[in-house]
Amino acid sequence: MQARPAPHRYRLTIAMSATPSLAPAASLTQADYLSLDATAMAAAVRGGELAPADLLGAAIARCNAVDPFVQAVNLRHDAFALQSLAQARDAAPAGALSGPFAGVPMLLKDLNTALAGTVTTNGCRFFAGSDPASYTSTLAQRYLDAGMLIFGKTTTPEFGLATTTESALWGATRNPWNLARSAGGSSGGAAAAVATGIVPAAHATDGGGSIRIPAAWCGVFGLKPTRYRTPQGPAAFEGWFGASCAHVVSRSVRDSAGLLDASHGHEHGSPYWLPAPPTPYAQCCERDPQPLRIGLVTASLTGVPLDAEIQRVLDETARRLESLGHAIEPVTLPVDAQHLFTAHGTASGAALVTALRERETALGREATEADLEAITLHIYARNRLATSEALFRARRAFEQISLAMETLMQRYDVLLSPVTAGQTPHIGELVLSQPFESYAAKMMNSAAFTVVANVSGQPSMSVPSGFAADGMPVGMMFTAGLCREDLLFSLAGQLERAWPWALPTLDFATAGRA
Repeated sequence: MQARPAPHRYRLTIAMSATPSLAPAASLTQADYLSLDATAMAAAVRGGELAPADLLGAAIARCNAVDPFVQAVNLRHDAFALQSLAQARDAAPAGALSGPFAGVPMLLKDLNTALAGTVTTNGCRFFAGSDPASYTSTLAQRYLDAGMLIFGKTTTPEFGLATTTESALWGATRNPWNLARSAGGSSGGAAAAVATGIVPAAHATDGGGSIRIPAAWCGVFGLKPTRYRTPQGPAAFEGWFGASCAHVVSRSVRDSAGLLDASHGHEHGSPYWLPAPPTPYAQCCERDPQPLRIGLVTASLTGVPLDAEIQRVLDETARRLESLGHAIEPVTLPVDAQHLFTAHGTASGAALVTALRERETALGREATEADLEAITLHIYARNRLATSEALFRARRAFEQISLAMETLMQRYDVLLSPVTAGQTPHIGELVLSQPFESYAAKMMNSAAFTVVANVSGQPSMSVPSGFAADGMPVGMMFTAGLCREDLLFSLAGQLERAWPWALPTLDFATAGRA
């Protein structure tokens, strides 16, 4: 992988500080904790080299030290994690957590994901005073069943509507590579938490690029699974007609693969499910794929040209793939952009209207400018009068685009494209508090490539692929046919072994410079 330019190379000088209630073992240094991905942490717990309390203490201490600078963790649930440890001690004679990721610290995204006894704000002032959840979502429960210790939630823009993570409620989440830049969105808090080493993997969601965009801008790995691969319930079994999916951003490919093994599968009551893969995903990422037919997509669906630095990294990635024996061929997506974005906007807009009206009913009043940001209010007003015909046409468009993309995938194993057309924006450029026309124009760079996989339902991933001249990481996107996460993990593992990536190292005394 291209070396990161020297002018923006930062060095972490802040020492870990233990919390009064829980401290990492003296033998578990900051360097030790940062050197371990989730798979290695779980192996160390199983082997008796580390205790779950050691890892949780290290994660909490790391969060206390670095989060004031990046603002990635907005809700702390330390007591919930400590209770999980106590329950394990009471339930088992040895006091051991069970599951493939036993003892690994975990964070949930603060968006539509219930954890019993905790509040979910959706990044919105209108929901900040919500009652604590009375149940735990199926996906969060699967993380708990895998032995993970959930100790907080990560930031998201209001209702996940932006490709940055900046909200009136929680402020701006900053990019660990340069604190003047955006961490991406809407899973920006998750990506920043992983990039700073607070946790090795964090829960994230993707309705239009919200896993892949922050992963690309923060230099971590992020895979959006096939629609319906991971559970959405029990309150609702699909999001945005299946466009919105949940998984994780992670430090390593094997963590993403192993966590998908632990979390996928049918949930009780859901009409949606996918067949189990013939081989565990964790095994897929360990073996190189056969030579692949890769379609190279360079034309953005929003019509904006590629930034020169994005084009350079895309060209380098194509050459690397060819050096590994894969065949690259230019391809044009068989998708009408207006058809795509209209359908996606109708689906997401209908979901927003439903959520806000339910909250208005609960509070007995309508949302105002004091409750919602300008872009959210605009989308709410525009979609409140949407017709049943528009919603039906949107659903049909999803099916038509899915058919067109699956037909294309008969010619190619994987599609390669940039994640975004432009480079990582500065804080403030994509906030939801600006006029809609300004916001929409600026979104053209970040929404240029990702949305199609959400509408088609295909699995798609962002892989750290290089650096721009200003030192910011650049991710490239790979998209496969429906249910072919196995192929993406295999390719990602090959790329990770051939060109390893690393976390940023920060000197917070200088990291805020532009």
